[in-house]
Amino acid sequence: MTRRNKEYRRRRNSDRRPRSILMRPGVQVGILLIAALIAFIILQSGGSGGNASLPSAISVEEAYEKYQAGAFVLDVRTVEEWNEYHAPNTTLIPLDELSKRLDEVPRDREIVVVCRSGNRSQEGRDILLGAGYEQVTSMTGGLNEWRSKGYPIE
Repeated sequence: MTRRNKEYRRRRNSDRRPRSILMRPGVQVGILLIAALIAFIILQSGGSGGNASLPSAISVEEAYEKYQAGAFVLDVRTVEEWNEYHAPNTTLIPLDELSKRLDEVPRDREIVVVCRSGNRSQEGRDILLGAGYEQVTSMTGGLNEWRSKGYPIE
């Protein structure tokens, strides 16, 4: 066998070798589909490794149910608003003080953040989520709606 024939056979045989399995388009598409499925599952579970987090916002009725069940209700209104009226057995930490008073908020309970109309409570919720709290939600409608529904205030 001549040197030329050996070279030809070597090249021909190398073309017959299977390509790396990861180089096959079907395998690449399969890997992408599996990665997308895993990402979807993580997002659906709230991204907390199976520890389902609360929805970002809940209605006044849902908040009242959580209140009755012992959730920590955090009022982020001003002291003046609190003195006017508030839900019993709730905690006041004005929104502008919240990031400095995080040690007063428990990490082992569900937290419902409330305000007068529902806007500041979203900001308070986001501060807590940014600080690593997982079981946090805000109440839409605020304490104005809470009071109009006849839920307890003092």
